Amino acid sequence: MITCLTRKAAAASPAALIALLIAGAAGCGDTLSDPEAAVRAWVAQGVERAEAKDRRALVDMISASYTDARGNKRDDIENMFRIYFLRQHTVALLTRIEALEVHDESAAELTLAVGMAGTNDGVLGFSADAYRFEMELERDGDDWLLISARWGEFGEELR
Repeated sequence: MITCLTRKAAAASPAALIALLIAGAAGCGDTLSDPEAAVRAWVAQGVERAEAKDRRALVDMISASYTDARGNKRDDIENMFRIYFLRQHTVALLTRIEALEVHDESAAELTLAVGMAGTNDGVLGFSADAYRFEMELERDGDDWLLISARWGEFGEELR
């Protein structure tokens, strides 16, 4: 887990971070006619925003009605980003889309593997983690928004 967070915050933070970091805002230009390409662009945009530590832009990629199995709402995810970004000087993500299904061009299910690394003021000066995310997205006009996510460290059950 993230070494500089409390145990409880660390358990929640990476998930929220990745679920939103990995998420992105797509839907412009040619991606409107190809929903799968739009979701892939959404992921790429999320990575860019996370690495730039642009919390507000990441939160904008989450539906106002977001909820997950852990009981988190959109504001909870924003707070997780806030804590993580305050404690990490830099953030680097390595992502791989494991599965992507688009339903009726208005909903998508995405399974994502994410390697996260950050520099901080901890004992080692950095932290690194690997997570798996299952995300549900919905299309709202031209934008894709995250509506729910489950995650866990590699080898652990997704919650």
